[in-house]
Amino acid sequence: MIHFVVDVALAIPLMLVPERFLEMLRWQSIDPVAARLVAAALFGIGISSYLSHRASLDTYTHLLKLKIIWSFSAISGLLLSLGAGNHGRPWVLWLILVVFMIFNGVWIYWYRRVDRMKKKELPD
Repeated sequence: MIHFVVDVALAIPLMLVPERFLEMLRWQSIDPVAARLVAAALFGIGISSYLSHRASLDTYTHLLKLKIIWSFSAISGLLLSLGAGNHGRPWVLWLILVVFMIFNGVWIYWYRRVDRMKKKELPD
């Protein structure tokens, strides 16, 4: 549920007023199309978290895999951008990186935990 709230809270202003929202965060180079694509991804993954919170273990496992891949890819992209330093490395980029790292860690933890639960259910 936390993931749903965080994603939707960020997606709404990115979708509706990307320039104003990113300027507020002191973002230096704003592409409203790219911002809205990010908002779409946040809506998709956040809302799917909400809709599947009572799904089967298999569904939950597949959703965790998607989130792990997505967050790892986002972390990689953020690190590449921070390394290039093209936009002055704004503090919000570091914050976003930390948030993605935390979510990635949480999702890996739950994926491993669910995987252990599934293995216990299998007959010997």
